[in-house]
Amino acid sequence: MSSVDYNKIDFGVFLPITNGGWIISDTAPKVYGSYEQNRNAAILAEEIGMDFIMSMAKWRGYGGRTNHWGTSLESMTMMAGLAEATKRVKVYATVHTLLYHPAVAAKMFATLDQISNGRVGMNVVSGSYSKEFSQMGMWPDHLDHGDRYDLAKEWMQVVKKLWSEERVNHQGEYFQLTDCMSDPKPVQNPRPSIICAGTSDKGMGFTIDEGDACFVGGKDVAEIAKVSARAKEMAKERNKTVKTYAMFGVYWGETEEAANDKIKLYSEGADRDAIRGLMESYGLAVDGTETSISARARTALMSQPLTGTEDQIVAQIKDTIETANLDGMMLTFPDYDADMRFFGERILPKLRG
Repeated sequence: MSSVDYNKIDFGVFLPITNGGWIISDTAPKVYGSYEQNRNAAILAEEIGMDFIMSMAKWRGYGGRTNHWGTSLESMTMMAGLAEATKRVKVYATVHTLLYHPAVAAKMFATLDQISNGRVGMNVVSGSYSKEFSQMGMWPDHLDHGDRYDLAKEWMQVVKKLWSEERVNHQGEYFQLTDCMSDPKPVQNPRPSIICAGTSDKGMGFTIDEGDACFVGGKDVAEIAKVSARAKEMAKERNKTVKTYAMFGVYWGETEEAANDKIKLYSEGADRDAIRGLMESYGLAVDGTETSISARARTALMSQPLTGTEDQIVAQIKDTIETANLDGMMLTFPDYDADMRFFGERILPKLRG
């Protein structure tokens, strides 16, 4: 018998803030990245009992015939609207530390916290895809991966000061503030929750020192478990705790064959040029041949899949959470209406009793 209380596990929705969602294919259900589609998904997430909603921040797409992620809303302004449209779910907005001065971000999130009546969370991104920022002249070539986390750490410390102190004086390596004031303070005490997806030791160290939860990933459950264990081990070494979350896509069918047929259909419509653009954005070598992208193009899925019938998906969720000692899952869906309803009506009740 499982010792996990699934009523204490967080299940959230990664909102379709960009066109194409998390399937790089033109045979998948249409995701437009529109406010209407996101608003409907947020309201439905609350209705079916999900714990949080989150939107990423994206500034440039991957090209191809689908122009995948070429259309995107801005995270913080969209989540302000969704905070008004909902009453219970946690509302996570994403901020890039390379684009927003900490004093500006501190006030934006204090505003979001007031709009949401204390439900906002901050997803902090230190910046990793250079084209997104270089197109604006905002990519610091002199900063490497570790430097960007050093900047993010100082950025986060300044934000926390502005959230809690009346006047802030700060003379750091990256930011200088003189008698800086920022009111109102956030509704939440001591502050909004902070989450980050850094999975390197440097990235996880930043999250443990400055945040509350860490997104972890891997090619399979065993690798996710390894990263999750490493994060919690690092936290213990610092006499702290950290929650770990992982991202998955839900691909279901009334039969296992039907679920597999859906994935096969999405694979048949895979946009190989956009997949190539995605790989290049991660800094992966692409040699121009079909074999260089064939593994990813076989499914066109951008998130680790949970597949099969409802019972199979429930079993996969339990196995993943218990093996990797996760505190929650963030989920994507091909169809942000029908597939979310399936999850709320047929999966969550079996998890939560």
